[in-house]
Amino acid sequence: MKKFLLTLVVIFLIGGISEAVPTTVVVRAKAKDAKFIGTMMGGALVVIRNSETGEILAKGLTKGGTGDTKKIMIEPVRRGAPIADNSSAKFEAVIDIAEPVLATIEVTAPYAQRQSAAKTTTQFWLIPGKDIVNEDGITMDVYGFSIDVLAPQAHEVIKLAGKEKAEVVVRTNVVMMCGCPIMPGGIWDANKYEVKALIKHNGAPVEELPLSFAGKTSTFEGTLQVSKEGAYEVTVYAFDPATGNSGVDRTTFMVTK
Repeated sequence: MKKFLLTLVVIFLIGGISEAVPTTVVVRAKAKDAKFIGTMMGGALVVIRNSETGEILAKGLTKGGTGDTKKIMIEPVRRGAPIADNSSAKFEAVIDIAEPVLATIEVTAPYAQRQSAAKTTTQFWLIPGKDIVNEDGITMDVYGFSIDVLAPQAHEVIKLAGKEKAEVVVRTNVVMMCGCPIMPGGIWDANKYEVKALIKHNGAPVEELPLSFAGKTSTFEGTLQVSKEGAYEVTVYAFDPATGNSGVDRTTFMVTK
């Protein structure tokens, strides 16, 4: 009888143990109002966690191109029709799970432009053996512009040199989060975006300087007149009133005699 009961227990334990099943997940990061975020911008950092325990199930960068401009930005979107293709940037993970797991995905992008990187998060259920590998996979929108102030350089010293005023060129690079270019009349139209520099002198706001397209793709600039010595802080922002996309970068410079 004891041997029989022991056998039943063993059978129960073996039957109750579920084997982990490899489950494939494809994640893509897409810039709001633009294309996929891939290798050109350092990719998007994707972290997949077990929502209950916090355990990291997979982690990596999206790799690949930005995708087909016509399919993503021009053609009408139909339900069920993918916008990604084989060249579109993605992160693919194979996760071993034995039971359904509520997963949290964090996407941080663009990874090569840390001053502009933004994070977006979602949750979904991972079911053992149920791969999520359709053309678009799990696509997550990342809002914003990637902005990089080119001038003045950080902590640059501007000398008045006996003059009442000195001119300081404020120049910035503004692209979509996927790196897509901005120019007048383009798909991403420079004329439709507001780009400004907010200026502080010794911590106090002194001026708002509009920045205009500078004749070079994705470049905006304006000229600031300074007459007082001290520390200046420049905060450049871009804003799209149609989509709510926005982005910011900062720099500082000094004015001396």
